[in-house]
Amino acid sequence: MAVYAVGDIQGCDEEFGKLLEQLRFDPQRDRLWLTGDLVNRGPRSLDVLRRVKALGNAVATVLGNHDLHLLAAANDRAALRPDDTLDSVLSAPDCEELLDWLRHRPLLHSDEGLGWTMVHAGLAPQWNLATATACARELEATLRDEASARALFAAMYGNRPDRWSDDLAGSERLRFITNCFTRLRFCHADGRLDLKYKGSLADAPADLVPWFRIPERRTANSRILFGHWSALGLYAGDGVLGIDTGCVWGGSLCAVRLDAEQAPVFVPCTSSGLSPGD
Repeated sequence: MAVYAVGDIQGCDEEFGKLLEQLRFDPQRDRLWLTGDLVNRGPRSLDVLRRVKALGNAVATVLGNHDLHLLAAANDRAALRPDDTLDSVLSAPDCEELLDWLRHRPLLHSDEGLGWTMVHAGLAPQWNLATATACARELEATLRDEASARALFAAMYGNRPDRWSDDLAGSERLRFITNCFTRLRFCHADGRLDLKYKGSLADAPADLVPWFRIPERRTANSRILFGHWSALGLYAGDGVLGIDTGCVWGGSLCAVRLDAEQAPVFVPCTSSGLSPGD
């Protein structure tokens, strides 16, 4: 059995299919971890959802910001943007089935045997792994209750609060948790989230620090796998592995093997040439 992790697919189903072929992925034998953002901006979000869902227990995928945006749009809690490519999903005959499957995906996936924990974007520096897991389960329970999910989607968008406190409650608490798991890239040195800058490490403002380099980060002893940050690209260091190599932006789709030492596998983009963005 092999365990592979694949970065953000974002509707690039052609490249995803080629990558699985190159890996010789066998769902009866192998396992697949997906870092989220299955949908949007790429041309074939519907095909990606159908393909991943059909893999059943052979795949573990966490939710990303674009996945949540799709769920919010389907619940009339978010307007589609001009560059969204979600209409095919929302008009599909199996839309309701696919969205129900999607909203039952986790925000955090961990395997003690492999020694890896996967999220889409990042973790608050104040969280240890137990707190992060508890926060993920809290948000998951909210998403799986229809009334609670609608309230979440109505209040989900925004950059505040920007610092964790055990006293956070209600929509502010859920917004902070959502932002960490699905939008985080940088923090200020004092541990406050910065959700505005989306670029590379080299060009980052001097007062910003990648979330995984914050001094005394409480998950520093855990190995964290994530996607979301195409400007970072493939990144291994500081106890983390970032594998969003920007397929939808004209880069490539990346797979890494988690249970053995092997070189990463890349499939170049053939279906999109968008400009980098969130």
